[in-house]
Amino acid sequence: MSEAQDFTREELEDRVQDYINTQANLDLLRFITCGSVDDGKSTLIGRMLYEAQLVFEDQVTSLQQDSKKVGTQGGDIDFALLVDGLAAEREQGITIDVAYRFFSTDHRKFIVADTPGHEQYTRNMVTGASTADVAVILVDAENGILTQTRRHSFITSLLGIRHVVLAVNKMDLVDYDRAVYDRIVEEYREFAKQLNFEHITPIPLSALKGDNVIERSVRTHWYTGPTLLGFLETVDVHHDTEESLRFPVQWVNRPNREFRGFSGTVVAGSVAKGDEIRILPSGEVASVKDILLYKDSLEHAQTDQAVTLTLDREVDVSRGDVIVASDSPCEVSDQFDASLVWMDSEQGYIGRSYWLMLGTTRINATLTDIKFKYNINTLDRLSTEAFDLNDIGRVTLSFDKGVPFEAYSACKGMGSFVLVDRYTHATVGAGMINFALRRAKNIHRHAHAVDKESHARLKGHKGKVLWMTGLSGSGKSTVANAVEQALHAEGKHTFILDGDNIRHGLNKDLGFTDADRVENIRRTAEVAKLMVDAGLIVITAFISPFRSERDMARALFDEDEFLEIYLDVPLEVAEERDPKGLYKKARRGDLPHFTGIDSPYEAPESAEISLRTADMPIEQCVEEVLKHV
Repeated sequence: MSEAQDFTREELEDRVQDYINTQANLDLLRFITCGSVDDGKSTLIGRMLYEAQLVFEDQVTSLQQDSKKVGTQGGDIDFALLVDGLAAEREQGITIDVAYRFFSTDHRKFIVADTPGHEQYTRNMVTGASTADVAVILVDAENGILTQTRRHSFITSLLGIRHVVLAVNKMDLVDYDRAVYDRIVEEYREFAKQLNFEHITPIPLSALKGDNVIERSVRTHWYTGPTLLGFLETVDVHHDTEESLRFPVQWVNRPNREFRGFSGTVVAGSVAKGDEIRILPSGEVASVKDILLYKDSLEHAQTDQAVTLTLDREVDVSRGDVIVASDSPCEVSDQFDASLVWMDSEQGYIGRSYWLMLGTTRINATLTDIKFKYNINTLDRLSTEAFDLNDIGRVTLSFDKGVPFEAYSACKGMGSFVLVDRYTHATVGAGMINFALRRAKNIHRHAHAVDKESHARLKGHKGKVLWMTGLSGSGKSTVANAVEQALHAEGKHTFILDGDNIRHGLNKDLGFTDADRVENIRRTAEVAKLMVDAGLIVITAFISPFRSERDMARALFDEDEFLEIYLDVPLEVAEERDPKGLYKKARRGDLPHFTGIDSPYEAPESAEISLRTADMPIEQCVEEVLKHV
């Protein structure tokens, strides 16, 4: 133990300031640890922190006490407890949430994300990997390459991580056998040929014993590569490419009439006073008047810096707009090819609509096509109409307006997004934009000389859609026919789109799975919109069981053009009526995916009209509808 040294107050302050300055100038590396369950991810991070002397004495004492209490390592320290903070994780010996830890050495600062190994927590792994520069993928030397190893490697590649450490852990359990190590490395390299990694660095480890974590192990004398910490301290993850300014506006800062600034974070490039910039999607041009950081005025701002920009003239800028270099703007589009990781237990269907969060903007997005999903073991492309939890694939998305974007490979901040369920507000998917579809640029709406208003004047009334929804047997077709007769008697121009009739023609290729029901409603809504544009009062009679699709249909029309009519009857009443004998077949199991029996019906929460057809005579139902039309 070295002798204690006495310092004057001034000397101590100088040393502290030198340390602070040194730390401030160190490069920052973000990395993740991932792999299958119980591959030793948390133990590895704990061992690294402990051996690098980055754990305080009171933490060591607490760790020793917790290790005795938990008892997973006999009398030895359980290094995983340094990272596994949740009680459930300690009880089960697994990682559930993403655990972030900050530490530094003399060469670099680090932020490490310990990501979960269980397949059901893949969504958490995606979160941890989204900001990482390096992935440490652990493999248990006894078990070799597993499905979750492939899954995490594939997601790592999708998310643009180009540097990978293949950490073959638990070498102590195979007596540090080089043949075992070589076989695992060879199998992984063969699999990784299909991925987009630039460098794969294999390292034989024992996180429990400390082999090749900080110091080279004599028990792997046949290994000549770097230790894990040595690699992390020296790996070069910087790109030499020159990036143009990308500044998504998060907030229009207007504390008084004299000041108007635009706050956000520089996600790519840099900006300086006097730079000419362009606002997207509007395309307006201005120059940067000032760059503010709280009360300080800066000459320039760099990537990842949060600032407020003021401009030399008044321009229309809102949250979600993007400020870019005027001579290097990004594209604007409303249809995209994207890679998608599905993160929800509820399936994702073609035709279903979601909120999409891209940068600082929230827009309506529709999953218009699922091109394929991947077989994680072989990376084969499989045809599918729906995404299940943890599926990964390629999709087509359409937005309700054009948005500025970059391909994810060019700029993560402008090309990454999440999909959010509009009712539960749960994140259902995370994705990466690959490119805009050509038809987004080449297809434009044609303006008709005889427009919607002209059709309305000729017919003497505006077009509307009366969207009737309810269980089979609730009376939709009966009420729709009676309403049409009443409107026809008044001289109104009408047409009924009945569910059964549509399935004989336009939608005869669709079945009754949830995915087919979504597409059935999407097509019907588009047809109804064309008819409303022609000035017709359209009456639809569809079960349309999902709120999301009914809201998607509503969004196609102007506010006063869509009336949702809920035919509200108890299931037992609908079953008693059973005019087509469908409920009996469904109860026998002869009619799968039948709404109300083995497929859900989501009742409207705020329909314009609610008809209790079990109690109301048909005349009263018609009268109620006509009052609103």
